[in-house]
Amino acid sequence: MHWLRDGGPVFLGILFGIFAGGVVFEVLTRLLLRAGHRDSAKLLEDARREADDVRRQAELDAKEDRLQRRDELDREIEEARKPLREQERRLDRRADQLDEQLESLLFRERELDGKTQDLSARELALADRNRQLDDILARQRETLHRISSLSRDDARALLLTGLQEELGHELGGLILKHDQMLKSTCEQKAREVLATAIQRYAAGHTAETTTSTIDIPSDDMKGRIIGREGRNIRAFEKATGVDLIVDDTPGIVIVSGFDNIRRETAKLALEKLIQDGRIHPTRIEEIVEEAQLEMTAHVRRLGEQAAQEADVPGLHEKLIEYLGSLKFRTSYSQNVLRHSIEVAFLTGLLAEEIGLDGKLGRRCGLLHDIGKAADHEMDGGHPAVGAELARRHGESPEVIHAALGHHDDLRADRPYTILVAAADAVSASRPGARRESLEKYVRRLEELEAIAQGFPGVEQAFAVQAGREVRVIVDSARLTDEAAAKLSRDVAAAISAETTFPGEVKVVVLRETRSVEYAR
Repeated sequence: MHWLRDGGPVFLGILFGIFAGGVVFEVLTRLLLRAGHRDSAKLLEDARREADDVRRQAELDAKEDRLQRRDELDREIEEARKPLREQERRLDRRADQLDEQLESLLFRERELDGKTQDLSARELALADRNRQLDDILARQRETLHRISSLSRDDARALLLTGLQEELGHELGGLILKHDQMLKSTCEQKAREVLATAIQRYAAGHTAETTTSTIDIPSDDMKGRIIGREGRNIRAFEKATGVDLIVDDTPGIVIVSGFDNIRRETAKLALEKLIQDGRIHPTRIEEIVEEAQLEMTAHVRRLGEQAAQEADVPGLHEKLIEYLGSLKFRTSYSQNVLRHSIEVAFLTGLLAEEIGLDGKLGRRCGLLHDIGKAADHEMDGGHPAVGAELARRHGESPEVIHAALGHHDDLRADRPYTILVAAADAVSASRPGARRESLEKYVRRLEELEAIAQGFPGVEQAFAVQAGREVRVIVDSARLTDEAAAKLSRDVAAAISAETTFPGEVKVVVLRETRSVEYAR
């Protein structure tokens, strides 16, 4: 008890130190365990992130490898297709050649069939003529037998009948003779005048066509032209009055409109918008207004240049504007302004050749189609509209009558109207000046052939030289040379009365007799 009493505090201090050390050891142990858990969790999270990064990188590498392999495969397929495409083109060319050869063979076969039928018809006609000759000889022998028993009146009637037939043959001969005389004088003089005028004005002629297509720098521009929900394209069409076609065709947009001037104005405005790059409804209205002012000035310049080129001074300002607008009008693909200038020169030259006023002739020719610039604004055809415009703006009666009567709409009792009609026909009928539709062209040829085949004695009729000439083949057994001459005149008169055509149509009647025999 003494040691406990004497050393108690020391012992208690030792016990307390041991207890406190245990507590501190326990606390330190728990702290170390917690720190270890946090480090291991961090390591696991870092490992997961590195694994995800490695997996994504592997997926990207695999995808890139697949794309490279696909590109290589596409290139190999394209290289393999090139020989096949070349072979396909060669086969197409070969097929076209075979089709042409087949068509040529079919044409020759039809031609041989036609010649065979023609020969058969000639053989039948020859046999029929032989029968007719036999009948004529028989009737003549019978007539000779009856002459001795004829009365005076019967003999007179027989004589008059024969005389009438003979006079009919002589009438055909006279018609042929006078036709030749008239043609040798009138046609020669007319050809000299026309040839001189055409030689003095030898203008190149090409068929002009206007394509309203606009090139764009990239297909992204199409989206900007259309605008959000189509507001830009609607604003453009409303401001210009045309249709804007934006389709899948790469690199272009198309402007479509009935009015050529309005369409060209829209084309100019769209080109300015593409160059400017700012495409929105307000800017569209500004650019369209600028383009309209530029087009008005351009049309006026064209009219002034045309009047200056044709040497027709003193035209009214409104007529100059109408004249310039003809630049954007075509007739059968022929530009109406160039056609008017050519008619002006030809009319002036023709007038000078026959002793008339060449300046007045050029004025009549230049304004003869002025009605085409306003026939969509006024009622009536372009001759009546042109005459009204010339009357409103103080033109002379010769100019008014030429505009009204150059298509034979009324009796041409003024010489300048006749000259304008002749110059108009020359300008329109020059090779390459105009282009008609195939249906109209074929229908005109069929009408000419049908008119010629409607006469008795005609075997065949062919319209050649684009309808400028009709060749008529007649039966030599039924028609004589004099009757053939009369037939050509009758066919020409029927064509003039029943059809309309530019220039003139030449009618050629062919009559021939063939005698064929075979030596055996």
